[in-house]
Amino acid sequence: MAKKEEVVDLKPEKVTEEQLTKIQSLVDRINQTQMNVGQLETRKHQALHYLAGTNDELQVVQNELTDQYGTFDVNIQDGTINYPKENGEADKKD
Repeated sequence: MAKKEEVVDLKPEKVTEEQLTKIQSLVDRINQTQMNVGQLETRKHQALHYLAGTNDELQVVQNELTDQYGTFDVNIQDGTINYPKENGEADKKD
């Protein structure tokens, strides 16, 4: 009876150190970028929330101006009230 030869598996068990280092570096960069995007999204959410609150405050002021002057159309450079025109004439309240 012939003796069987032992089969040796020649498949590598691990990638090279260089390949492993490159993969780890890429995964680290992806993770860092994902964390940065998350931080940006959080700041964006906070900024949008702040903007909505500021818009609400402006609406309150506009309502106050409309109650007092009949309009909230004001030149924000010098405070001039832009009254609506009636019959081609400016309606100036004294």
